[in-house]
Amino acid sequence: MENQLHQNNQVFYVSLDVHPQGGSKCFDDDGRLKRTGTVWTASAHIITAVIRSGALSLAWATAQLGWIAGPTAMFLFASVTYYTSTLLATSYRSGNPVTGKRNYTYMDAVSANLGGFKVKLCGLVQYVNLFGVAIGYTTASSISMLAIKRSNCFHEKGEKSLCHANSNPYLIAFGIIEIIFSQIPSFDQLWWLSIVSAIMSFTYSTIGLGLGIAKVAETGKIRGSLTGISIDTVTSTQKLWRSFQALGDIAFANSYSLILIEIQDTIRSPPSESQTMKKASLVSIAVPTLFYLLCGCMGYAAFGDMPPGNLLTGFGFYNPYWMVDIANAAIVIHLVGAYQVYCQPLFAFVEKTAVKKFPNSQFITREIKIPIPGLSPYKLNLFRLVWRTAFVIATTVISMLLPFFHHIVRLPGPLGFWRLTVYFPIEMYIKQKKIPKWSTKWVCLQILNVACHIIAIAAAAGSVAGVVINLKSYKPCSSDY
Repeated sequence: MENQLHQNNQVFYVSLDVHPQGGSKCFDDDGRLKRTGTVWTASAHIITAVIRSGALSLAWATAQLGWIAGPTAMFLFASVTYYTSTLLATSYRSGNPVTGKRNYTYMDAVSANLGGFKVKLCGLVQYVNLFGVAIGYTTASSISMLAIKRSNCFHEKGEKSLCHANSNPYLIAFGIIEIIFSQIPSFDQLWWLSIVSAIMSFTYSTIGLGLGIAKVAETGKIRGSLTGISIDTVTSTQKLWRSFQALGDIAFANSYSLILIEIQDTIRSPPSESQTMKKASLVSIAVPTLFYLLCGCMGYAAFGDMPPGNLLTGFGFYNPYWMVDIANAAIVIHLVGAYQVYCQPLFAFVEKTAVKKFPNSQFITREIKIPIPGLSPYKLNLFRLVWRTAFVIATTVISMLLPFFHHIVRLPGPLGFWRLTVYFPIEMYIKQKKIPKWSTKWVCLQILNVACHIIAIAAAAGSVAGVVINLKSYKPCSSDY
């Protein structure tokens, strides 16, 4: 029965155990079809996940911290993320790094290494964050689509025009697009969408950087200060909360650990998956960090203490309007792919659980072959169609009800960053390598762990302050910008 499920329902392969069939030209050592991922496809997935439109908000984060703390925080968090991602990559296989048992998901890795309550905690943190990111990306996409409409309005009527517009039609449009793309059965079939999204992320980041450089050249001076926004501009309390929030934004900007194991499960071997993943992580952290530094610093240099929350959607730049339009269109295309990269592990988890609970349900297990001229038949699964469509509708509706949801996403974000990017990788590495308690290496790892935990708590506190401020002016279902 298990083999029959495996053959007829490949969508659920992400976490199902199968009987090893040995290495062959068609199958991997766990009996599944050969994985085809490479350094470059893994890098595309990671870059799609890491470089978000939030890169354009790092000028705001830099403005809160200043010329010293801002760039330093970006570099340090990037270094921490890269180091802990290399630790996490070693958890893909239990025991031998080449021939050990595969852990197909983050939860599988925690189960194999730590077990107990920590497995449920990992799943809760991971999937809550994935759900939050999906809603945040839906909101962000509508803001970029609105920015295109408003940019054209400003071009026609002048920069001081109100040019208000409702975001609901754009939220619905994005939701319809995601319903279609969510029917891509599994993570390994997303590689082409991730490559397109990665290209788009470079496109809008480069445009944002170029406009920042042009603004500095136009004014002829570099704005900003060593310590960030002054107490004269904001109160000391606001300065504190904003600084905490900025640290959270910078920390979360490099986070992709919540989908690292799932990405690693698409990589072919030899060489070992951990070796390939470490190379992909280096490329995928180094490149975005360079863009983060350039965008954050040039935006700060251009606008000083009062940069917009987003250089493109906050209208730090109005002209050339067509270039702003291209950049915002690139953001939307990128978010289409990023939504899928983050949601596929959640989709797979629900579908795997459904198969285990109801293995004889035709609604859940049956696949209907739909012929496509010139291509392989598409295998339609009714449960996948209904569940994933319902999920996208739910994220769209919540985005319509809470247009400032990106502030709420910051609440679990920092704590999720600590748990998934720092805590679990360190704990699993200590267990795997049998590092003695109170040894030098153990103490250093725990210092890193505690330091990131403190920063995560501070960032979450700053996010709470941001949500409270937005709630004061919140009107349900009001989506005018």
